[in-house]
Amino acid sequence: MSALFRTTILFVALTLARPVATFAQGTSKFKCMIQMTNYTGEGAYMVVSLINPKNAYDKTLYVMGSDKKWYNSLKEWHKAFAKKPTNIAAITGASVTGGDRSVNVFEIENAKINAGYKLRFESSVEDKQYFVKDLEIPLTTEALSAKTDGTGYIRYVRFSPN
Repeated sequence: MSALFRTTILFVALTLARPVATFAQGTSKFKCMIQMTNYTGEGAYMVVSLINPKNAYDKTLYVMGSDKKWYNSLKEWHKAFAKKPTNIAAITGASVTGGDRSVNVFEIENAKINAGYKLRFESSVEDKQYFVKDLEIPLTTEALSAKTDGTGYIRYVRFSPN
């Protein structure tokens, strides 16, 4: 095989591989619809976190409830991030009440999908029970295409590509 032919093949292979590598290193956006149960009481404060394969908090994807004085009611999340506070203003929205639904968009790094990570939905309602794992799903392409039932204030969650 000639050196020119091998060089051409190598150039084409590297050119075609570049978009694939860029995608793998990038992020994907997912629309997340949360349907709440018909509970009575105040709006639920909720946090959606990325949990790493060692079962530790990796990143906060979204916080529902804008009054910071109630963040400590999301006990495990608050404990994990109180040590290293981050600016969550861009990923904060209104709390959600019983029977309502909320639709938000999450941006997730492609490298963390199908890599042992989980999404944890933690919820708390004033003067009511706190659910550290109201809903927890593996961060896989299969789980992101299915409806997942909650165990507390969340009836179910459904994702779709955005």
